[in-house]
Amino acid sequence: MDAYQALTGAGATTRDAARVTGIARSSAERDRRRPSPTASPRRVLANALGAAEREQILAVLDSAEFVDAAPAQIYTALLDQGVYVGSIATMYRILRQHRQVRERRRLARHPARQRPELVADGPRQVYSWDITKLAGPVKGTYYDAYVMIDIYSRYIVGCACTPASPDPSRSR
Repeated sequence: MDAYQALTGAGATTRDAARVTGIARSSAERDRRRPSPTASPRRVLANALGAAEREQILAVLDSAEFVDAAPAQIYTALLDQGVYVGSIATMYRILRQHRQVRERRRLARHPARQRPELVADGPRQVYSWDITKLAGPVKGTYYDAYVMIDIYSRYIVGCACTPASPDPSRSR
C-alpha cells in the first residue's frame, strides 16, 4: 500500500499505480478513507455529561422507587415530580454502558425440567398409544382406530375401531 501511495504522491495516475503495484484502486481508496490508528481521539463535546452527572442518573435509575421501571416510565414519573435528570435516550445510554439494558424486574428463575424417560427392560412395562383415521367404505365416512402398543416387544396389545364423529369444519 505504501508503494501505491508513493506512486500517486509522485504524480502517477491511480490506474497506473494500481497496475504497477497490483493493488485494486477501490482497495487503495478504502484504505485511504479508513481512519489511521494514530488519528487524534474523538473530541469531548462541551455539553457531554460528566462522570458525577452520569453516576447521579444511574443512582436514580437503580433507586428502589424506579428499579422495576423502564426508562420511559422513569422519565415521565420524574417530570411529574418536576425533576429532569436527562432524556430517555440518555437513560438508555447510561444503562447500556453499565450492562443493565434488560428486564430490570426481579424475575423467578425456574430450573430446567428433566423430561421423563420411560425405559422398558421387559414386556408389559410401558405402553404407547395412537389414534389413526381410517377411510370407510362410503365416501365421507371415517373410523378412528385406537391402538395400544407395548414399546418393549412392539406388539399391539389392544385396539378398538369406532366411527369418527363428523368434522364440523367439513359440514356444508
